[in-house]
Amino acid sequence: MNGEKTRLMAKNFRRNFSLLQVCLICLILGPFTTLCLASSNIRLGIDYLQDREFDILQNKRVGLLTHPAGVNSLGKSTVLTLHNASKVNLVALFGPEHGIYGDEKASVPVDDKIDHRTNLPVYSLYGKFRKPTSKMLGGLDCLVIDLQDVGVRCYTYISCMRYVMEACFEEGVEVVVLDRPNPLGGLKTAGPMIDSEWISYVGAFPMPFVHGMTIAEIALWSKQYRVF
Repeated sequence: MNGEKTRLMAKNFRRNFSLLQVCLICLILGPFTTLCLASSNIRLGIDYLQDREFDILQNKRVGLLTHPAGVNSLGKSTVLTLHNASKVNLVALFGPEHGIYGDEKASVPVDDKIDHRTNLPVYSLYGKFRKPTSKMLGGLDCLVIDLQDVGVRCYTYISCMRYVMEACFEEGVEVVVLDRPNPLGGLKTAGPMIDSEWISYVGAFPMPFVHGMTIAEIALWSKQYRVF
């Protein structure tokens, strides 16, 4: 029974992934072609948000889930980029495994703390709680996610994103995912699917081991096809 369910999950993933690729190509083909001709630089999600003068965050109380790889194209951290933006009211930070500074050991619980750069509270999502509580989200209108994935299912940052999205949807908090490139290229999928009984924090999505998506594509796919 589990084998048949896994094969069905794989079939559905391949079908949905193909549809997602078509949708993304339709949306970005024109501007992407122009961008490639003009420059070889990659525009990150935080750069695009900044270019828009943070319009989707204005007049909202904003939380941010990020880590040291969350920087703009100039190397400035997303934490400071949002904190220093006059049109953004950043009120709380959230940290995944290894903490918001990336200085915590793997598999070691991380405590809540105060960010020394901004004096904002940092809620750990790799300690007592892995899913944000109602209290953590209570003062927020929107939660921004800026994490760098590595392109494989077991990476816990996409698991952290899943738990955050679930909690935000339950509490009526908007979610904004800032995209970053898939370092494996995003041109192929590889490896087995995961049986539903083994879904865990090191395998939080029903996808092949090499999933072929960026972190924002995972968010879009999981929401569109009601993965959770």
